[in-house]
Amino acid sequence: MEPLEKTILIVEDDEGLQSQLKWHFNDFETTIVTAGNVQEALTAVRHYRPRVVILDLGLPPDAEGVSEGFRCIGAILKILPRSKIIVLTGKNEHRYALKSISAGAFDFYFKPMDADRLDHVVERAFHLAQLEWENRQQTDLSEALPGLITANPQMRNVCRMVEKIAQTQITATLLGESGTGKEVLARAIHTQSAGRDKAFVAINCAALPENLMESELFGHEKGSFTGATASNIGKIELAVGGTLFLDEIGDMPLTLQAKLLRFLQERIIERVGGRKEIKVDLRVVCATNKNLQQMVELGTFREDLFYRLCEIVVDIPPLRQRGNDAILIASHMLKRYAHEIAFKQMHFSEEALQAISNYGWPGNIREVENRIKRAVVLAENTVIQVQDLAIVPMTRKPLAINLREARKNAEVEAIHSALALSQRNISAAAKLLGVTRPTLYDMIKKYNLSIDNGQ
Repeated sequence: MEPLEKTILIVEDDEGLQSQLKWHFNDFETTIVTAGNVQEALTAVRHYRPRVVILDLGLPPDAEGVSEGFRCIGAILKILPRSKIIVLTGKNEHRYALKSISAGAFDFYFKPMDADRLDHVVERAFHLAQLEWENRQQTDLSEALPGLITANPQMRNVCRMVEKIAQTQITATLLGESGTGKEVLARAIHTQSAGRDKAFVAINCAALPENLMESELFGHEKGSFTGATASNIGKIELAVGGTLFLDEIGDMPLTLQAKLLRFLQERIIERVGGRKEIKVDLRVVCATNKNLQQMVELGTFREDLFYRLCEIVVDIPPLRQRGNDAILIASHMLKRYAHEIAFKQMHFSEEALQAISNYGWPGNIREVENRIKRAVVLAENTVIQVQDLAIVPMTRKPLAINLREARKNAEVEAIHSALALSQRNISAAAKLLGVTRPTLYDMIKKYNLSIDNGQ
């Protein structure tokens, strides 16, 4: 993995010491940025995203005190929580050094400057930042939600909706083609909800025979039907306190829809063959690739159940409408399966990347996964070629009519994609985009984007 780009921000109002520190760290192969007050420091933090900040507590207009220094620590950490702040302080101000650590600073350094000790502190800060960054990269490649990789603005809006839904008990229905990640989003709702420590129970309404579905959902009592040799708890009871995920809800038989409606309205169930009413408290999330509104009009889906299930509807765009997401997802899966199946590092040829970008992916993410597994197994060497993927190029989607909006969306998506593919390395991302580093920084500022997820 490439090393994290090193940037040091020096916040010091003494121009002599500022110049001395800047000159000293020129040999560190780092980008050095300086600031003389809190406002300049915060501007630099937003623009350069420094991994290490060397900060003097005595800043104007309170150069003889420490109030501005502590205010600066808090403001920096609010913008960039993972930055490592090294506080400069005098030896007779040991209490301030300890207080700065309590405020979130990484370490402190007593003036006057001892080059070897300061180098050690800075190197340790960068080393820790590198380790933290590498750890995040193992699990976070443009992960807008756990398990969901995207750089597409439309899909990120979906993820923000999911985060808001998770904080409520509202019943949500996820609409999208097969393979678009409906269960991943349902699990994300669960893992971010108050019932995250309880069960996530999924049932596929299209996979069960009609005569078994009622028992599977509501449970049954002993002797309620032939073969019922013991009482059985249904999926609804198993999910109490957690989340019940009803996948392919559009395939639920009409005969069961009335019973499901009663459960949703009253949160009460009765097992098959039983008479006891059982109160249940849980979240319900549904998913389907069918047009429920059209099914209501055709009489194949109850209208009252439709409105009960669709308190909030989340429309999930297919992969072909997510811009460069196919490349990001394919790259992530290649890294995973090359390690699990081939025990080596592999990468795509330029032709393969172009084919992935141009292909329509009718099977969505599930198809990407299948084709990447196939390619890893069949590739002759460590480079995945187009023939290994076995995909036929398809016509790309038409250009959006509003060119200003289309250009903005394309640039934002390209920046997200480049940052993800370069593992947040600004220089590498700028090279991928064909622009200079300052230009990339300007674009990030223009669209108010974050270089690090969650920052």
